[in-house]
Amino acid sequence: MENGRDTFPFPYQPYNIQEQFMQALYSALDQGKVGIFESPTGTGKSLSLICGALSWLSDFEEKRKQESAALLHEGEAALSTVTVPSSTSSSSAEPDWITDFVKKKADRDLVSKLKDEELKRKKREERLEMIRNNVQLKYAMKRKSCEDEEAIKLLQLSKEEQTEPQGDQEDEELIIAEYESDDESKTKSRFSATEEDDDLVEEHVTKIYYCSRTHSQLAQFVHEVQKSPFSKDISLVTLGSRQNLCINDEVRRLGSSQRINDRCLEMQKNKHDKHQEEGVKRKRGPAKSVCPYNKATALQQMRDDVLGKVHDIEQMLKLGRETHSCPYYATRLSVPPAQLVVLPYQILLHEATRKAAGIQLKDQVVIIDEAHNLSDTLSCIHSAELTGAQLCRAHSQLTQYSDRYKSRLKAKNLMYIKQILFVVEGLVRVLGGKVGQNPQTQTTQTGTEMLTINNFLFKAQIDNINLFKLPRYFEKSLISRKLGGFVEKYAGSGVSLHTQNSIKENRRTEGLNRYLQTLQSNQSTTPADQQGSEAEKVLSASPMMQVEGFFMALTNSNTDGRVVVQKQGTVSESSVKFLLLNPAVHFAQVLEQCRAVIIAGGTMQPVSDFKQELLFSAGVAEERITEFSCGHVIPPENILPLVLCSGPSGQELDFTFQSRDTPRMMDETGRILSNICNVVPGGVVCFFPSYEYSRRIVSHWEASGALSRLANKKKIFQEPKKANQVEQVLSEFSRCIQRCAADPGGLTGALLFSVVGGKMSEGINFSDDLGRCVVMVGMPYPNIKSPELQEKMSYLDKHLPHNGGKSPGQALIENQCMKAVNQSIGRAIRHRGDYSSIVLCDRRYARPATLSKLPEWIKERTSTHTTFGPAFAALRKFFLEKKQKQV
Repeated sequence: MENGRDTFPFPYQPYNIQEQFMQALYSALDQGKVGIFESPTGTGKSLSLICGALSWLSDFEEKRKQESAALLHEGEAALSTVTVPSSTSSSSAEPDWITDFVKKKADRDLVSKLKDEELKRKKREERLEMIRNNVQLKYAMKRKSCEDEEAIKLLQLSKEEQTEPQGDQEDEELIIAEYESDDESKTKSRFSATEEDDDLVEEHVTKIYYCSRTHSQLAQFVHEVQKSPFSKDISLVTLGSRQNLCINDEVRRLGSSQRINDRCLEMQKNKHDKHQEEGVKRKRGPAKSVCPYNKATALQQMRDDVLGKVHDIEQMLKLGRETHSCPYYATRLSVPPAQLVVLPYQILLHEATRKAAGIQLKDQVVIIDEAHNLSDTLSCIHSAELTGAQLCRAHSQLTQYSDRYKSRLKAKNLMYIKQILFVVEGLVRVLGGKVGQNPQTQTTQTGTEMLTINNFLFKAQIDNINLFKLPRYFEKSLISRKLGGFVEKYAGSGVSLHTQNSIKENRRTEGLNRYLQTLQSNQSTTPADQQGSEAEKVLSASPMMQVEGFFMALTNSNTDGRVVVQKQGTVSESSVKFLLLNPAVHFAQVLEQCRAVIIAGGTMQPVSDFKQELLFSAGVAEERITEFSCGHVIPPENILPLVLCSGPSGQELDFTFQSRDTPRMMDETGRILSNICNVVPGGVVCFFPSYEYSRRIVSHWEASGALSRLANKKKIFQEPKKANQVEQVLSEFSRCIQRCAADPGGLTGALLFSVVGGKMSEGINFSDDLGRCVVMVGMPYPNIKSPELQEKMSYLDKHLPHNGGKSPGQALIENQCMKAVNQSIGRAIRHRGDYSSIVLCDRRYARPATLSKLPEWIKERTSTHTTFGPAFAALRKFFLEKKQKQV
């Protein structure tokens, strides 16, 4: 195993670069490295990750089994030998028989431990084999025939409870339980497990955690596993949110993830309360609803099905409905014995979420795919923002909750609620407002202020509150969920939050109701159905979960983050935002605990800032880092990257902020596109640096007639503003190109205007005729005037070393720009037989430092042209040759 592997199981004959990738991956895992792996899209990266990593896991388990057997044999041999008394005097003070006894005891303990581990391993293997052969497990009881009927009855009961009049007695579920501080509750478990859950607790086997950005990317990865040689032997589980995995229609229709989570947790608590009340006379009042899909027997059955065969999320939802079992909880029960766990970034990279999902990283392997924006992802996950409207609503709701249940809440709960209200009031004060008044009518002076955490706490006058205790209180008291249930239960469209006819209570809610009515009246310009749904969301959702997240963010180290106070004219639109400047502090936990971490992507260049900001800053030594980058599987003649320094009329291409809006620059860009559309068949995708610039240049072309000239050659499409319209636009774009290919006498294809960093610059596949040419207009530098970016640059300049004469802050904006470029131009060339051209329109791309940040397989084939003529000739020749080969 130390020598690696020469061959790997693979569904077909792998490319050379795939074999190199798997060998490098195997070596990195075996040596416990942090690996940065780059393999362009279309080179079979997913299969290489699967076959390389699972080959290592298989060998690792076999090697460990052999080592355990050898140790067991040695231990048993040592116990069976008779110790011969030594004739020489012992240097130790203890007699020989004591030394021998101690040694024998250690040997016995080792043998006992090894036998125990071997027994557990055999049981796991036997159980998996039984599952795969559909043999009934000894602990899986026969399901009662009436269980389905019971499920239907419980669902019906849930429906009835939603409509039946509710009294104060049922409000018991909204009351916060007696809170115990950390010292008082050390001996108690955070989770209350029932007896039927005890046999589900298992130790974690050695496993690989694979995470990516979106559920669609995870589903694609699972499909690749299903096609691999390991599909029959691997135990795989896919984790997701309740919103993705819930099959209870009564809960699903709540819509928002927060309300789904709250309802699910409430049903969980009701189930636990039901167990505690068994044998005890139940208090009067309506029965508490429990989820009919959350039963130990059904969860066991579904867990076995999940472990026995590879399922994607859609297949798990179908399985859950068939077995009347909750996929969300069944998948979490499957984590300990699973060998491959597939999950989104957010679950793995956020510590609290990781713990809630039962993920243990100690000595495990983590593979982070699509990791080109990992630093930004970590910063985003651990940042938090609150608007003035949310803060005022949270204060109003929590005040009314406290007033209503004051006599039923314990003193410690009331104390913490007062502290939360005090902090929220301080946050509103920072925005220039007062609680208890309509935030939309409170004006404030526009401006942005950047503060350290400590200075922000002083400014808000909340520095005397222990902010480390409040997040713990949020977590253990479940106050966000209780308040969410309270608001959902009593909020109505402009009516009193409380349903009882109490003038005093109506006065308490008057301010909130006026505010909610104002929100509704301001939305009168929207369609009626949209207005109703938006108002319902405002009325029925509590922002306390966001408040909890912001409180947690304020517990970061003073140097690791900043608080941005942004005043926007009114308190309602103003906001406080926590900005994480040092993502390495949270990534360090993953790097320290894991045996090995693999960071992979199609375009990982430039990696210098990545290593410095995320790895070195997290304490990773240079010798632990290994890098692998491979070229593309396409032949060199199938790609033509060009750098244009000037246009057809000789105008120098300088898309700096000062020059790009000039009419001559916009006109020259139109002429470049017109020439390109003359010689490029099929689809052309043109990327602009921002939505605003895209709007301005297209408006200019419309006025000058350039747009109509382009439309005479290719049908024009534009990236939609709404995410749910992307599929429709892509579908029409694809159909148009297919029609044009079938009718050579008409248009030559389609032209798509898109935006760097937009909805079509990542994860979209422009293969074959959909993307025969990708045009990049200008360089998409981030907004240097952004206070957040300036603070980030200042932080890096202060904490990171200066290399190559450039400050780390300056390197950050250049690297952000080129990462965005690399993602956008990577949309084309998706398989071995594909071909495409890439046109980079800006003289700045010709700089050696900029060219060096392109992916190696593109950079080595890029040619720079100071004049347009030779570049256009090369482009025309490229497509003529491709056309002749096809004939």
